[in-house]
Amino acid sequence: MKVQRSIAYVTVFLWAFTGAFKTEAQVKLASLFTDGMVLQQQSSVPIWGWDKAGARITVTTSWNKKVYSAVTGTNGKFIIKLATPVYGGPYQVTVSDGKPVVLNNVLIGEVWICTGQSNMEMPMKGFKGQPLIGTNEVILNSKNKNIHLFTVPRWSTTELQSDAKKSQWLEASPESVSNFSATGYYFGRLINKMLDVPVGLILCAYSGSSIQAWMDPVTLKAFPEIKVPAVGDSIKQVSRTPTTLYNGMLYPIIGYGIKGAIWYQGESNYDNPSQYQQLFETMVKTWRTQWGLGDFPFYYAQIAPYDYAQLPPYNKGGKYNSAFLRDVQRIEADKIPNTGMAVLMDIGEQVTIHPPRKEQSGTRLAYLALGKTYSIKGFGFQSPSYQSLTVKANTAVVKFKDAVNGLTSYFKELTTFEIAGADKHFYPAKAVINGSSVTVSSDQVKEPVAVRYAFKDFVVGELYGTDGLPVSSFRTDDWDYDAK
Repeated sequence: MKVQRSIAYVTVFLWAFTGAFKTEAQVKLASLFTDGMVLQQQSSVPIWGWDKAGARITVTTSWNKKVYSAVTGTNGKFIIKLATPVYGGPYQVTVSDGKPVVLNNVLIGEVWICTGQSNMEMPMKGFKGQPLIGTNEVILNSKNKNIHLFTVPRWSTTELQSDAKKSQWLEASPESVSNFSATGYYFGRLINKMLDVPVGLILCAYSGSSIQAWMDPVTLKAFPEIKVPAVGDSIKQVSRTPTTLYNGMLYPIIGYGIKGAIWYQGESNYDNPSQYQQLFETMVKTWRTQWGLGDFPFYYAQIAPYDYAQLPPYNKGGKYNSAFLRDVQRIEADKIPNTGMAVLMDIGEQVTIHPPRKEQSGTRLAYLALGKTYSIKGFGFQSPSYQSLTVKANTAVVKFKDAVNGLTSYFKELTTFEIAGADKHFYPAKAVINGSSVTVSSDQVKEPVAVRYAFKDFVVGELYGTDGLPVSSFRTDDWDYDAK
C-alpha cells in the first residue's frame, strides 16, 4: 500500500512538474538577437526564434510601444517584422510567450555584414606573429557606445543549420575591438564618424576560405566541376569545402536587417580566375535574392599583390599570376549593380599574404559606402579605372574614368606599364600622364595592340588619382594566360 502511494505521489509530482515546465518561457531567439544588437534604421526588420508549436509570441518595442504578434508554426519557428525609426537608442525589445525575454541596449542605426577570408577576419591585434601597423593606439582609443560588434563563430558543416553558434553583440571597447576584424572596424569607425549614427558590424568570415564555401548547393549546381559534399561527408578542408561555411555561418544570419555588405576574399581562388569571375557574380546575386532586400550595396576589397609562388604547390606564371584574379575583380565592379571595389595596389607585401596596413582597406571600403550609398559629396571615393585604349601610330593612349581631377604618380617615373604588338609579347614601356590618360610606348613595339599596367603577381602600384586612391592593375587584352 505504501509503495502504491509512493508511486502515485511520484506520478502526480512528475505531472505537476511537467505541467509547470510547460508554462515556463520557452522562447529561444536566434543567436543574432541579444542585448546590444543594432537594428537597421527606417526599415521593416525581422526577429525570429523558436518556441513550442502553436505558441503565441509577442514582441514589444520601446521606441513606439507597439506590440507585434505571431503564432509559431508546426516546427516551432516564428518570424516577426518590426518597424524601426530613424537612428537612436538605447531601446528595449521584449519577446514573450507569456514570460518575457528582454533585450536591452538595443540601438537603431546602420548595419553591415563583414565577410570573406583571413584578410577580413584578421583582428585588430593581428594574428600570432603577424602584426598590423598602428593598431595598438587605435585599440586603446576605441571605446564607443555607438559602435557594436557581433562575430559569427566559425562553423564548417555539411548540414544546413537553422541557427549559428552562440555569440554576443559587444560595444566597441579596447577588448572587443582588439579581437574584431581590422578591416571591418576601420570601415565601421568611419561610417559612424561621418554619419553620426550607431553602427552595427556583423563579422562572418573564415581564414583561408574559398568562395565556394560561402555558396549553397542549389546555386552550385550551375558549376558541375565543383563537387558539393553530401550531408555527413567528411570535411577535408574546413574553410574550402563547398557549401560548408554557408551551411554553418551564413545561412543562419540571412534575413537579418542590414544596409549592405563588405567582402574581402579571393586569395584562395587566385589560381582559377575565370571560374572565380562566374562564381563571384553568381554569389552576389544569390545572396541578394536570399536576403530579400533587393540589390543591397556590396563593396569588396581587391586582393593585394603578393608572391603566390611561395605557397604550395608553388605554381608560377600564366594563370597563377594573381593579377588575373585582380583583373576579374576589376571587371566585376562594372558588371554587378550597386557595387564597388577598393583598390589595394599600394599596400601589398611580397612576403606575407596579410598586408599589415588594414586601415587603408577598411577606409577605402568606407569611402565607397559614404560616396555611393550615403551620397556624401566633395571627396574622392573610388579609384580611377581603365576605360579605353586608342592607338595612334606607335603609341597607345589609355583613358581612365573616375579621374575627373586627373592622375598622378607623385612625381615619380612610371615603370610598370607594358606594351605589346600582335605577337602578344609584352615589353617594358615608357608611360607619361596626360590629365586623365596615360600615353604608352616602346621602341620595340612599332604597332601597339595591347597595354598592361602593374600586371605582376607582386608589384607596388605607382599610379593614383589625384585624390590619392590607387589605380588597379589592368590589361586591355583578353589573351590567354600564356601571353608573354
